[in-house]
Amino acid sequence: MSITTRFAPSPTGYLHVGGARTALYSWLYAKSKGGKFVLRIEDTDIERSTQAAIDAILEGMSWLGLDHDDGPYYQTQRFDRYKALIQQLLDEGKAYKCYMSSAELDEIREKQMAAGEKPRYPSTWRDRTDHPTDQPYAIRFKNPLDGSVIVKDHIRGNVEFSNTELDDLIIQRSDGAPTYNFCVVVDDWDMGITHVVRGEDHLNNTPRQINILEALNAPVPEYAHVSMILGDDGKKLSKRHGAVSVMQYRDDGFLPQALLNYLVRLGWSHGDQEIFSVDEMIELFDLDGIGQSASAFNTDKLIWLNQHYIKSLPVEEVAEHAKWHFDQQGIDTSKGPNLELVIQAQADRVKTLKELAEISCYFYEEYDELDEKAAKKHLRPVARGPLELVKQKLAAIEAWGPESIQQAINDTAGELEVGMGKVGMPLRVAATGSGNSPSLDVTLNLLSQDQIAQRIDKALIYIANRENS
Repeated sequence: MSITTRFAPSPTGYLHVGGARTALYSWLYAKSKGGKFVLRIEDTDIERSTQAAIDAILEGMSWLGLDHDDGPYYQTQRFDRYKALIQQLLDEGKAYKCYMSSAELDEIREKQMAAGEKPRYPSTWRDRTDHPTDQPYAIRFKNPLDGSVIVKDHIRGNVEFSNTELDDLIIQRSDGAPTYNFCVVVDDWDMGITHVVRGEDHLNNTPRQINILEALNAPVPEYAHVSMILGDDGKKLSKRHGAVSVMQYRDDGFLPQALLNYLVRLGWSHGDQEIFSVDEMIELFDLDGIGQSASAFNTDKLIWLNQHYIKSLPVEEVAEHAKWHFDQQGIDTSKGPNLELVIQAQADRVKTLKELAEISCYFYEEYDELDEKAAKKHLRPVARGPLELVKQKLAAIEAWGPESIQQAINDTAGELEVGMGKVGMPLRVAATGSGNSPSLDVTLNLLSQDQIAQRIDKALIYIANRENS
């Protein structure tokens, strides 16, 4: 059988973490089986759906690298198809017109709840033929009155629902708009979806959808209902836990490879392995490896993974994503050292790409002010001599490189008979504007001799002003 999966978000907001994990699982299953992955935008909620949300979903999928083979399809462009099939069900006696008003239905449900009963539509119009000609009506599906529906779920096993617990679902509203549950059924059929991966909150919809599929003589796909993601406080993940939008993680400096690796492990496992490349995920992933328990989101673990990928991914891949952060901070990386070399120098010192850009700006632009704490500590009058001498020795280097730079620093310390720190720390503050940087030979090698000379002069002016104040 040719495998086809789908991701079908509603465009009422951004692509959130739970949706991204569902998309990832669907995408991985299709890729692992040599199948097809379909993207479908379920925009039947016209009032709440927005183009901005659609754009956010598409941007999130693109950033994560979850490319679709088919689509994106939009439900609002398929209303003629839905209405034709609704009419077919009416003609075959598998659906009926319901003239009950919302007020009547609310009154019935209130009485049912007061009596301790499950609120449900009482099938009032199921078999009636005395239809009024001047009243609006909805169209309801005739759900079977007996028997049961067994949902064969890859995660939960067989889940049985009695048809007596399922009332007659509205498939077309009184305004003529088809409803979500009906559109989903038709789309999955028309698009040849063989496996539906979605959140556990959809499980109660599944028996209704199976009954509609069978009434249409359509094949029933296989299902996998994924448990929810919890915050570290055990409650459902939401805005109060911090970033839940996929693109917020991009903005905060996370690599998509790190987020994908983290999301795949939020419910799925392969032995004790923690680190998975995308190719490994595709090779190893299977729906039956997803657990039933809810997963807790742990930001510290995501940060750990992000650090791992910043250090271990090919530097050109990191640079591709890091450049966006430099651009966001107004740092022009075209004027200065190769960005890949800066990343190699800084990779062990950062947790996020945003932090990488923040601490690397001195490679590409002149700092306006010295870090006050570092300058007070290291740019004291006693540092003037070491800075003046090391400036001369650095300016005299003919073959600029880490070894010659280190030799100049060593020679300065030896000539002045002072410890390396008496030369290195004032030089570091002068060159970078702060007290933190990669090793001096690496840092200075990424700057030009002229830049370093000018920055040492700035430090000497700082020292002179300090002496005269």
